[in-house]
Amino acid sequence: MYPEPGQVLHFSEDPTIRRFVPRSAATPQPEAYVWAVDAPNAPSYWFPRNCPRAMAWTTPATTDLDRDLILGPGRGTRVHAIEYSWLDALPNTALYAYRLPAEPFRPIGGAQPHAWVATVPVDPLGPPEPVHDLIALHEAAGIQLRVLTNLWPFWDAVMSSSVGFSGIRLRGARPRP
Repeated sequence: MYPEPGQVLHFSEDPTIRRFVPRSAATPQPEAYVWAVDAPNAPSYWFPRNCPRAMAWTTPATTDLDRDLILGPGRGTRVHAIEYSWLDALPNTALYAYRLPAEPFRPIGGAQPHAWVATVPVDPLGPPEPVHDLIALHEAAGIQLRVLTNLWPFWDAVMSSSVGFSGIRLRGARPRP
């Protein structure tokens, strides 16, 4: 589930959104935005909305040692980790993708943008598309899906390595061991 050229995506569990209006989110950016993602960042949202997840991927700066440590055997180029308490929700969550025109959006997040934002209301290009079987989606994309007792040891290893990374909703993860 990726955007087509000239599009960005917004993932939601709500299939009834008719217009996206800028809103403030619980992020360091105080501005009100409509949030969306491009193709490289779409896999970060193939989860239930509130699912804590730690993600890592190789970049040109990733060392062989860090690739082996973080991605491990059968590694591919990307790994997503969740906690066991979210495993049942993954195949049972009704997730929808809204295709939005890319024109009013701009990247946010520096040299490696993590999202696209618009400061004006945006109408979807069509009805929301169901995103089926989030586990199979990861498999088809060649992304390792790890299920851990606790995300924090993995996250700490990721943060002290040379891999690319993203952590979403980590405040909802189990407490540090």
